[in-house]
Amino acid sequence: MDNSAAPDAHSPRPLTREDYKTLGLAALGGTLEFYDFVIFVFFAATLGRLFFPPSMPDWLIQLQTLGIFAAGYLARPLGGIIIAHFGDKLGRKRMFTLSIFLMSLPTLLIGLMPTYASIGIAAPLLLLAMRVMQGAAIGGEMPGAWVFVAEHVPPQRYGFGIGTLTSGITGGILLGSIVAIIINRSYSAEDLVAYAWRIPFILGGIFGFISVYLRRFLGETPVFKELEARRALAREMPVKTVLREHRAACLVTAALTWSLSTAIVVVILMTPTLLQKVYKITPQAALAANCAATLTLTLGCILFGYLCDRVGSRLTMLVAWGGLAITSYIFYVNLPGISDGQLMFNYALVGLFCGSIATMPIVGARVFPPVIRFSGLSFAYNVSYAIFGGLTPVLTQLWLQKDRLAAAHYVSAVSILAILVAMVPLAAFGWRARAAKVASSAA
Repeated sequence: MDNSAAPDAHSPRPLTREDYKTLGLAALGGTLEFYDFVIFVFFAATLGRLFFPPSMPDWLIQLQTLGIFAAGYLARPLGGIIIAHFGDKLGRKRMFTLSIFLMSLPTLLIGLMPTYASIGIAAPLLLLAMRVMQGAAIGGEMPGAWVFVAEHVPPQRYGFGIGTLTSGITGGILLGSIVAIIINRSYSAEDLVAYAWRIPFILGGIFGFISVYLRRFLGETPVFKELEARRALAREMPVKTVLREHRAACLVTAALTWSLSTAIVVVILMTPTLLQKVYKITPQAALAANCAATLTLTLGCILFGYLCDRVGSRLTMLVAWGGLAITSYIFYVNLPGISDGQLMFNYALVGLFCGSIATMPIVGARVFPPVIRFSGLSFAYNVSYAIFGGLTPVLTQLWLQKDRLAAAHYVSAVSILAILVAMVPLAAFGWRARAAKVASSAA
């Protein structure tokens, strides 16, 4: 096991009732906030019909709707940097609560917003503004949640804590998928366009505000309290320190974020459409198998987080990302003529190894020292996700025109990248190992 598995060395202790409360509330908030962020994509076709002129060509409506969806990704770095800046200056808890408020409000407003038929061109502009606010919020929420939990749990449960939180965040995708299935099966196409599309957004907003209230009962992290007591908080803008002194940590985090974003975007978000359009699998079978994969994804995050505590992050990453490379080929190669039962089993299997994404925040929170940890993780993660999360659908779609196994090739390539990153000492042992090396060189 890595001696520096936790980001900060505190004496070992068991998980307490307070730790479980922190994990539970943080994971619940992450589930609801990520649900708010992804529910847009499940109802994008309906939103396009309602928020753009009916005379506009379908292809242009689809393009502009996807553009509004992508705007959420582009807003992530700015929101993440600003929220992380104040998280390193004023405290993790305040920003942790603010981020979910900034997500809940626009989600609720989308559900209550008038459409193009009522207010004309103002409708898509307001939708764009809400999506940008959502992107800024998620940019601060995810790194903030990882840092918050990393600095709360005891060292020997560090991987399990972050893995559990990540499973809660990915659970937002599962919740969105389930809600979308229920709404589409419960209402006719006419009712969906008339009013039912509003239900998932209003529910997301309400649940988000409940999470804002529940986070009042969380305490500030012990690590930030210690920094505050020692007056060791960042004296300059934290991101300046990150860019000047922690570029290697940024590269490690960015590379793993590329792997994470590809696993989520390609395997979980894009594949259901691929199954239907390329392999002529029924929507019901594709969505059911996708739900199974998303469920095993959440379980995989916990499993690989637990393994990081038991055998160390390096060996865990070899197993997890290596397993994803292998199972992705098993899944995509066997799609032609596959039965519904085999499809669900294979998709669930590759979904389990998608849980390797939990190793990204486990490593990412460890490679930055506490004083600039929030800013460092947020900057590297959000910039990388904005780039690769935006490019991955386009690259994959173009590649698929030439090779049906493009998805398998791409997922396997970024899995190998993650394995190579696992071999880097900074990734395996964290900022303490780097600090010790610097001190040894100076001596």
